[in-house]
Amino acid sequence: MAIPGCMRTMKRVLLILSLILLMPIIVWADAAPDGAALFKSNCAICHGPDGKGQTATGKSLKVKDLGSKDVQKKSNADLQTTISDGKGSMPAYKGKLDQAGIDALIAFIRTLKK
Repeated sequence: MAIPGCMRTMKRVLLILSLILLMPIIVWADAAPDGAALFKSNCAICHGPDGKGQTATGKSLKVKDLGSKDVQKKSNADLQTTISDGKGSMPAYKGKLDQAGIDALIAFIRTLKK
């Protein structure tokens, strides 16, 4: 059965409109920063991949175990300040990470809780 030209055109238009409407959802879903990836690329050199600070650099700087009660009891605002402004030998990440990246890091740090 042949489909009239008008129906084929209408189907194509609907398909294109559907793709256009779905595109922002796909892009938005990929836009959220990955806290684990940010941790690995910015923090693991000192804090280690598990956040325990048992790397050569972490041991020499005496970094805290991020899963410890001492760190985990800190508020998100305190962690944000430490990440943004640095503390002691820890460098500041303000200007290197945006707010969404810092929030993703804090969320990742919360997963290290013992």
